[in-house]
Amino acid sequence: MPKMKTHKGTAKRIRVTGSGKLVRKIAGMSHFQAKNTRSRKRRLKGMRAVSGVDQRRMVSLLGIKAPVKESKEGGNDQG
Repeated sequence: MPKMKTHKGTAKRIRVTGSGKLVRKIAGMSHFQAKNTRSRKRRLKGMRAVSGVDQRRMVSLLGIKAPVKESKEGGNDQG
Protein backbone atom coordinates (compact mmCIF):
# COMPACT_ATOMS: atom_id res chain seq x y z
CA MET A 1 0.00 0.00 0.00
CA PRO A 2 1.41 3.45 -0.91
CA LYS A 3 2.20 6.11 1.63
CA MET A 4 -0.41 8.72 2.58
CA LYS A 5 0.29 12.09 0.99
CA THR A 6 0.18 15.25 3.06
CA HIS A 7 -2.33 17.86 1.88
CA LYS A 8 0.12 20.67 1.12
CA GLY A 9 -2.45 23.48 1.34
CA THR A 10 -3.28 22.42 4.88
CA ALA A 11 0.38 21.93 5.80
CA LYS A 12 1.09 25.57 4.89
CA ARG A 13 -1.71 26.84 7.14
CA ILE A 14 -1.73 24.53 10.18
CA ARG A 15 1.18 23.98 12.56
CA VAL A 16 1.63 21.32 15.23
CA THR A 17 2.98 22.57 18.57
CA GLY A 18 5.39 20.67 20.75
CA SER A 19 2.56 19.41 22.94
CA GLY A 20 0.70 18.11 19.87
CA LYS A 21 -1.97 20.81 19.51
CA LEU A 22 -2.89 22.19 16.10
CA VAL A 23 -2.67 25.97 15.70
CA ARG A 24 -3.70 28.28 12.87
CA LYS A 25 -3.40 31.93 11.94
CA ILE A 26 -6.44 34.14 12.54
CA ALA A 27 -8.35 35.26 9.45
CA GLY A 28 -8.57 38.90 8.48
CA MET A 29 -4.98 40.05 8.88
CA SER A 30 -3.59 39.76 5.35
CA HIS A 31 -4.87 43.06 3.88
CA PHE A 32 -7.51 45.83 4.23
CA GLN A 33 -6.23 46.85 7.66
CA ALA A 34 -6.95 50.59 7.34
CA LYS A 35 -10.61 50.15 8.26
CA ASN A 36 -9.92 48.10 11.40
CA THR A 37 -9.39 49.66 14.80
CA ARG A 38 -6.12 49.20 16.68
CA SER A 39 -7.76 46.99 19.28
CA ARG A 40 -9.20 44.70 16.61
CA LYS A 41 -5.80 44.38 14.93
CA ARG A 42 -4.23 43.51 18.28
CA ARG A 43 -6.88 40.85 18.90
CA LEU A 44 -6.27 39.28 15.50
CA LYS A 45 -2.50 38.97 16.00
CA GLY A 46 -0.91 35.61 16.68
CA MET A 47 -2.13 32.04 16.49
CA ARG A 48 -5.22 30.23 17.76
CA ALA A 49 -5.88 26.57 18.42
CA VAL A 50 -7.90 24.71 15.80
CA SER A 51 -11.42 24.03 17.04
CA GLY A 52 -12.30 20.51 18.13
CA VAL A 53 -14.71 19.82 15.29
CA ASP A 54 -12.07 20.66 12.68
CA GLN A 55 -9.21 18.89 14.42
CA ARG A 56 -10.06 15.37 13.23
CA ARG A 57 -10.25 16.51 9.61
CA MET A 58 -6.95 18.41 9.84
CA VAL A 59 -5.19 15.39 11.33
CA SER A 60 -6.27 13.22 8.41
CA LEU A 61 -5.25 15.88 5.86
CA LEU A 62 -1.84 16.27 7.47
CA GLY A 63 -1.33 12.52 7.83
CA ILE A 64 -0.21 12.71 11.47
CA LYS A 65 -1.17 10.95 14.66
CA ALA A 66 -4.13 12.41 16.54
CA PRO A 67 -3.16 15.25 18.92
CA VAL A 68 -3.13 14.76 22.66
CA LYS A 69 -6.50 15.54 24.24
CA GLU A 70 -6.46 17.79 27.28
CA SER A 71 -8.27 16.16 30.16
CA LYS A 72 -10.67 18.30 32.17
CA GLU A 73 -10.14 16.36 35.37
CA GLY A 74 -6.94 15.95 37.29
CA GLY A 75 -4.09 18.34 36.79
CA ASN A 76 -3.75 21.36 39.04
CA ASP A 77 -5.48 20.36 42.29
CA GLN A 78 -4.51 22.60 45.18
CA GLY A 79 -7.07 21.56 47.75
